[in-house]
Amino acid sequence: MKSEMDVDTQAYEQIEKINARNQILVQKLNSVPRTKSETREIISQITGEKIDSSTEIRLPFYTDFGQNLHLGKNDYISNCSMFVDLGGIYIGDNVLIGPNATITSVNHHQEPSRRRNLKFDSVYIHDNAWLGANVTVTPGTVIGTNAIVAAGAVVTKDVPANTVVGGVPARVIKTIKE
Repeated sequence: MKSEMDVDTQAYEQIEKINARNQILVQKLNSVPRTKSETREIISQITGEKIDSSTEIRLPFYTDFGQNLHLGKNDYISNCSMFVDLGGIYIGDNVLIGPNATITSVNHHQEPSRRRNLKFDSVYIHDNAWLGANVTVTPGTVIGTNAIVAAGAVVTKDVPANTVVGGVPARVIKTIKE
């Protein structure tokens, strides 16, 4: 979903209402120790979708919006992960996300006169992908099935299925063989 939004639109006002509610929920979520079930329940409120009981999310957990974050089954999200999901983040099943990962679907224009306007570009992370610690995934990227993103990598282009990528920017290191 590639799109653009002026900060002066009515849509922005609606986004801010959702964001204000969800930021309170994010603070509540991260303020005290939670059981896995309590964590899933609060994140379900944030996303507006039931989080499957097979998914485990370690705290603290961060999102700037929440309503456009879609999680699959049997996912594992480690602590201190950040989801900038206004443009849409779609995570498949059996995905592993390491600590301090940042996944963002929002950007700004380069032109100074338009820099306050937002650009949306969805991120897709397909089944069985593994994102290591401190990975950054930028707007508009697709991480293929069974792909591995090495710790510290910055993903700026699509990652093919069954490959290992690493570095800044991330580049293919090898192909995964069954």
